[in-house]
Amino acid sequence: MKTLPGRPLEFDPDAALTDAMQLFWRKGYENTSMQDLLDAMQLSKSSLYQAFGSKQALFERCMTRYGDFMIGQLRTALDNAPSGVAFIRRFLESVLDEARGDCEARGCLVLNTANEFARRDPRIAEAVAEGLARFHEALLAAVQRAQREGDIPSDYDAVTLANYLVSSMSGLKTLSKAGADEASLRGIIGQVLKTLK
Repeated sequence: MKTLPGRPLEFDPDAALTDAMQLFWRKGYENTSMQDLLDAMQLSKSSLYQAFGSKQALFERCMTRYGDFMIGQLRTALDNAPSGVAFIRRFLESVLDEARGDCEARGCLVLNTANEFARRDPRIAEAVAEGLARFHEALLAAVQRAQREGDIPSDYDAVTLANYLVSSMSGLKTLSKAGADEASLRGIIGQVLKTLK
């Protein structure tokens, strides 16, 4: 039955958005069909359109949700880390969980989307750029903390190092999804960390 305009929603939009985000994260935008979304969110087509608009509008909201989720996790981890360098090490080593099979090798939704779309869609490219900027902000804070703590030389450009860490994680995630083993990834992580000294 079609939901009437102004009628209270009979589902939890927040939970439905999270379900959609998880699906896009696993399958990517183009490999996720509208029926996949309806099944995952347990919604009728009319309810989905009323609450979220088009598939693309829903995806853009999922990108924002993912960014909020990941940045929240990174900020908490940085606050609780014994040092800035310890946080950076753990950030890079998180890719090893995928290599060991401890979690599904989904990569990063922002980076996956960058690879999937390149610059074919300006609105999604903008969402990707925003997501990358938020990652950069978190890593910049970690680098600056490590510099204050004396673990990274203060004359190194913190912005460039944060960009380097974002690009390094992008490469590590791509290699992990491609099946690189843990030893190979550890070797790369070790080289990245040496660059910071």
